[in-house]
Amino acid sequence: MTRYLCEIAEVSLSGYYRWLGAEEHRQLRQAADERDLALIKLHFDALDGKAGALVIKMRLEQISGVVMNHKKIRRLMHKFNLVAKIRQANPYRKMAKATQEHQTCPNLLKRHFDQGEPEKVFLTDITYLRYGNGQWAYLSCVKDGATRQILAECVSSTLELSLVKRTITSLLERLDGNIHPEAIFHSDQGMHYTHPKTLTQLKKAGFKQSMSRKGNCWDNASMESFFGHMKDDVNFTDCQTIREVQERVSEYIAYYNSERYQWTLKKMTPDEFRSHLLAC
Repeated sequence: MTRYLCEIAEVSLSGYYRWLGAEEHRQLRQAADERDLALIKLHFDALDGKAGALVIKMRLEQISGVVMNHKKIRRLMHKFNLVAKIRQANPYRKMAKATQEHQTCPNLLKRHFDQGEPEKVFLTDITYLRYGNGQWAYLSCVKDGATRQILAECVSSTLELSLVKRTITSLLERLDGNIHPEAIFHSDQGMHYTHPKTLTQLKKAGFKQSMSRKGNCWDNASMESFFGHMKDDVNFTDCQTIREVQERVSEYIAYYNSERYQWTLKKMTPDEFRSHLLAC
């Protein structure tokens, strides 16, 4: 009967017995997979499903003290249908073109955001946050190119020039006069950054100004990456006031700087990586 059934199934008799003999091994592997899945799902759920294999690997090592190969994590996530939520491209267009009196600057970075020194390269941009009943808030941030720390942020209900001015002022207060002699302040060619007042403020502070090429988001990809992750991780739709948006942004930035491990920062948080660079 066994031989007859194997012929119907178009499998060899020896192959069937090999499969039968491996049943115990399959059960042991299934049990091990389920144990590992419980650990993976713990961190997957902790980040509301917004974590991929590399993020989970870092959290397993740093928080749970468990070393697990990222390929195994991917296999188990696929096997048990744990699909990380992926951010969508920003549907909003860039700000209006600069007027004749505004001046653009050359791209000094050429995508070399990390120059190995904290507080040497500063990346900045503005993003839109939708909250409440279709209201809009505008977030301006400054990011350290080497450590990935967010060093300054400002939330506003309008896109007035003062949004960027307050962000730069906040950065200067944090630096407390300790400006790197070769400090570079990199942005896109938006009207906020080409405005004469912004040019003067940055020059007076001691920054060399750098700008992305027109219409090329990759020239400021590190800053765009932060905004993308934040919009993946934070829901602003239930905020009713601009103050609530500000509080949620501040909470996320505190988490991002001190708790969010990053694969390309030697599995450290931005704050830890800054200390690491200073100790080298």
